[in-house]
Amino acid sequence: MRRILLSTAKIVISAALLYLALRKVNLSELFSRFTVSSLFWIGMAIAVTFLQIFVGVLRWREVSAACGAPLGIGRAMRYNVIGSFFNQTLPSAIGGDAVRLWLVARAGAGWRAATYSIFVDRAIGLVALAILIVASLPWSYTLITDPHGRSALLLVDFAALAGGIGFLIFGALKWSWLKTWWATHHIHACAVIANRVIFNRTRGPVIAILSLLVHVLAVVIAWCVVQSIAAPVSFAQVFLLVPPVMLITLMPISIAGWGVREASMGLAFGFAGLAANEGVNVSLLFGAVSFMVGAFGGLVWILSAEKAAQGSASIGERE
Repeated sequence: MRRILLSTAKIVISAALLYLALRKVNLSELFSRFTVSSLFWIGMAIAVTFLQIFVGVLRWREVSAACGAPLGIGRAMRYNVIGSFFNQTLPSAIGGDAVRLWLVARAGAGWRAATYSIFVDRAIGLVALAILIVASLPWSYTLITDPHGRSALLLVDFAALAGGIGFLIFGALKWSWLKTWWATHHIHACAVIANRVIFNRTRGPVIAILSLLVHVLAVVIAWCVVQSIAAPVSFAQVFLLVPPVMLITLMPISIAGWGVREASMGLAFGFAGLAANEGVNVSLLFGAVSFMVGAFGGLVWILSAEKAAQGSASIGERE
């Protein structure tokens, strides 16, 4: 019952925020801006999304190896593409992580190693996103003159950065009692692995580059969307506005980030002195690209050996 209520709440939040955001959009005017070149730019956005998934795969393989759950590139790519489908269908922007965890555990890595690999990978990505936003603050402050926008940017980013740094510091602690409680034991173990991966002389720089590249590619996807509708927005503006929105969208309070992303993008564009409706337009198309990639992931899931094995197991249980 609790899970049903939580999912219902997320659906209501997504619907309410989408309704409020779409009030700023003229859908007929948006569709009228599509031309033949729009198809090219949407196709580019889809291609870059797959590239982003692949870069995420390379980082995840490094992390999973440190967690005792080594993955081949082909298997990891398949799991990430399948995860993109469940990101669009489960009541959270990170719902695909749970499916990836299940797939890795079922593949023989074990639940602990699988959980650690997903949690550490997500934590490293969050820290990298917060660092990217902090590094961009001097230019963001030039772009965003609204005091409320500046305050919101600082609050969201430093909260994420503080959480990430706190997580890494937690892993450096040597207190023996941390291993006696169930919750602190596993969180501490993940933090130790994160420190080991990030500060490794060989693996650390690779992880850092891949993590930053994942977020830069999200900006490139948004830029392709901007080009598809010829929105009057520069690449520099997209680079400064999209990462904070992606950070906010990670909050698991909606369905696949829908509603939260549109509301946040509209506010971000407004704070930057741009048309709020253009922000919502870009967000809607960004979400549409993610949905199309997710649909491909759904096809991969339907045809996968893991889905067939699950179906066979279900039939066996009924018999």
